[in-house]
Amino acid sequence: MADIIHFTPRADLDAQANLNAFIGVCKYRLTVFGADLPFENNSWVVTKYINLKAKRSQVRLVFNNWAAAEDREPQPMAEPFLSFAKSYMRYQHVLRPTKSVGPRLAALRSLEAALMESGPAPNPSSITHDTLYRAAQLVDGKFSAAVAYRVGGQLEMISDLMVDNRLLPILNRWHNPIARPPEDRSRVGKEFDEQRQKKLPSPTALDALARAFRAAAEPRDLAVTAIAAILCSAPDRINEVLLLAEDCEVSAPAGEDGQIEYGLRWRPAKGADPMIKWVVRAMADVVVEAVSRLRKISDPARSVARWYEANPGRLYLPASLEHLRTRDRVTMSELAQMLFAEGGSVQSVRAWCRSHNIEISGPRGGQTVAFKDVEKTVIAMLPSGFPMADVDLGLKFSEMLCVVRKNALHGDKATYHGVIEQLVQGQIYESLAGSGEKLEWSLFARFGFHEGDGTVVRITSHQFRHYLNTLAQMGGLSQLDIAKWSGRVDVGQNNGYDHESGRDVVEYVRKMACEEHKPVGPLARLKGVTLIPRDEFARLKVPTAHTTEFGYCLHDFTMTPCQIHRDCMNCDEQVCIKGDHVREANLRRQREETRELLENAEEGQREGYAGADRWVEHQTLTLKRMDQLCEILDDPRVPIGALIQPSGVVPASRIGQAARERLSQTGAQPSNKWPELQGAQAVFEEPEEAIVASLRKTNGPS
Repeated sequence: MADIIHFTPRADLDAQANLNAFIGVCKYRLTVFGADLPFENNSWVVTKYINLKAKRSQVRLVFNNWAAAEDREPQPMAEPFLSFAKSYMRYQHVLRPTKSVGPRLAALRSLEAALMESGPAPNPSSITHDTLYRAAQLVDGKFSAAVAYRVGGQLEMISDLMVDNRLLPILNRWHNPIARPPEDRSRVGKEFDEQRQKKLPSPTALDALARAFRAAAEPRDLAVTAIAAILCSAPDRINEVLLLAEDCEVSAPAGEDGQIEYGLRWRPAKGADPMIKWVVRAMADVVVEAVSRLRKISDPARSVARWYEANPGRLYLPASLEHLRTRDRVTMSELAQMLFAEGGSVQSVRAWCRSHNIEISGPRGGQTVAFKDVEKTVIAMLPSGFPMADVDLGLKFSEMLCVVRKNALHGDKATYHGVIEQLVQGQIYESLAGSGEKLEWSLFARFGFHEGDGTVVRITSHQFRHYLNTLAQMGGLSQLDIAKWSGRVDVGQNNGYDHESGRDVVEYVRKMACEEHKPVGPLARLKGVTLIPRDEFARLKVPTAHTTEFGYCLHDFTMTPCQIHRDCMNCDEQVCIKGDHVREANLRRQREETRELLENAEEGQREGYAGADRWVEHQTLTLKRMDQLCEILDDPRVPIGALIQPSGVVPASRIGQAARERLSQTGAQPSNKWPELQGAQAVFEEPEEAIVASLRKTNGPS
């Protein structure tokens, strides 16, 4: 573990002196990224300290400048800012470690570029608010709104650290000027449909995947389609699938029918507790077959891993080649048998020796190599950290489901006998989605599957997660259950995976209105699939729906605009859904606020404030309805997903409001002085059934 050393600035030193001391502490005393970190190098390999799960590529911190951020040719930042940037990355990783180092480096690069506009020697102690604003301007012009906001936040962190440690002459706080991009939760329109199509797999793609699963024959296709099938069974992250243990399967009797339920043991990647995710019965047989395929493909690699665990420092050899272990030197043909499962040509193993700097002795036709040189080289080719595949999970390579012998899934390369590798995200992406020239070699391109527009079918591994979350939302699963099923710690993160369209919401409300025992309120009194009078249909108003703070509004857009003005609790067009934890939390918070407002209004009434009585009346009625709604939500007899609609709530019309206002001003009874207002009073006070009966009596049957 790295030593934690906090830098303490000295108040008697100026900013430049404190900056020099800060760089000295980070360079010579900190051990994060290793005590032997080559600080002077402009590229640091930190793979050992930043573990990106299920990825094979190395993690590098490259201190290129703003203009060369994406270039392969090194163009480092200028001194003295370069030393500060290295020190900051090291120090900040002690205070706030992260696996996403890109935004942090981007902020440093933009700051150096802003300083360079003032002179060729960018000095960190010369940073001002103008410098930071210029850096933010560069960031805002280069990145998308979401990324720019994140990088701007990193700029603010740099400023805060420099102010806290007296590295600037003027110690004023600076705040990120880049606004957080608004969350567009609209469920209608062209833009929403386009975003939805990007996030979800197309029906054609899902059909193609099922066909590819059945048609797969090569090891690579078998492995990729098996992983995709598992991703279709539960909303998992790809790295969670790639880190499944070989003994991940669980079976247990459950339910009144006594059938065996099938599930998989999961270890969520982002903080949630380990869990068993039960697979729906419709997918159970598919997942059983997928796991069986992966287990069969990975069995040889697990055997090799177990052998190395029992024989550290020795080269794995098949049983038929164990006699070579006693030899000091082996021939080229023997080396080919030692290295590769399918053997190999003398030319190929000779090239292998040259690429690994293994000395070859003897004349052509009789060349040999030292056994110990081969042994040392092959053992060095084992995965980093062997025998542990993931230290955080305590998972060994010998226990993994997604591990293979090196090149086993590569059609053009020879498979190694004694070298193993983990399946990684890049391999799955190239097979399912591909990009550029590699698209031609994707799974779907080779099988000849195309979309309706003629393009090759593509699916990303994360689209399955979005798809299953959307299905769960459409099926009425509670937000808490969706978060648990997805392995999330924060229920609020469900929003980013909810791609229900306005059409889906309307269809859900219509469907639930026709299901017995589901709705609560006027909808519960209506029978499904039956003819209803026109006036009853007019009161039902379910042709359309839109979201509100507490649920959904059934107000038909073909009617007059809403006259309630967000007073949804006193409206019969408000529908709540039990199990929607976000809107239920809004309701309970609003109830507490209403209770406080009622207390304030009652106090004002006692003190004789004009109009306070109307506030008391309104808040009392609103609080009563909120209490009733919360009682229904808390009632265990009401099932999850039930629709709850206020009953007997008739919003006042404009005429009714005017009548009430005139009555309140005079205090007189309408029956004595204003008989013409009796109808208006009835509209305001009578229950809905009485109004409908009156209309039927007046107008005749519909």
